[in-house]
Amino acid sequence: MKSFNKTVRSILLIVMSITLIVGGALFLDSFLLYNKAKNEKNIPATIDALREQPGYTPIAELPQHFLDAVVAVEDHAFFEHGPIDFSSIARAVWVNLKDMSPREGGSTITQQVAKNIFFTQEKSFKRKVAEALMASELEKLYTKEQILELYVNTNYYGNGYIGLKEAAQGYFGQDPGALTLDEATLLAGIPNAPSVYALNSNPGLAAQRQKQVLAQMVEYGYLTQEEADGVLTR
Repeated sequence: MKSFNKTVRSILLIVMSITLIVGGALFLDSFLLYNKAKNEKNIPATIDALREQPGYTPIAELPQHFLDAVVAVEDHAFFEHGPIDFSSIARAVWVNLKDMSPREGGSTITQQVAKNIFFTQEKSFKRKVAEALMASELEKLYTKEQILELYVNTNYYGNGYIGLKEAAQGYFGQDPGALTLDEATLLAGIPNAPSVYALNSNPGLAAQRQKQVLAQMVEYGYLTQEEADGVLTR
């Protein structure tokens, strides 16, 4: 029995050692990727350049119902948690393991801003960790409102439209400030899967996604059920 216990302890020690080595190597790779992005793209200079682009729309010019829709569907606790939402990550891991598919990402709005501006869309654990490190840096430098503004201005909305202004003008022929609740909730749902929810190519799927957006807005107190139903019956 003592021999068996000793063997088990040895195996566990080996497994833990391998895990620490692999985890350490992965974190080092992630840190190097983060550091490379940070050095190649000076954060304040990169953000300032984005804000100077012709299509960039300040948050003060965006309808509140659009901002509410984005937060409700993408990261409902955005204003309460830090750059990383560990409860969301845990939920995503559970869903992905249950479905045996990487369906849930668990990224906060700040992490998505970090990805949009500083990294590629490559899906890898290394990039996710680097993205989290960059998100932490962004929240040291910018307010939540500024980060939300960056988010809507750097998202891809399908059909070649990058940023909310291009999307609002391209899909509806108007500036973001004039978006109705119906239009705003349609646009808020697109960045989750732009090729799937693009309004011009998949209007039916976009409408289904809009229902999810409206349901989240009701759940988190941004709309009443009657207001949401009013959008869906137009």
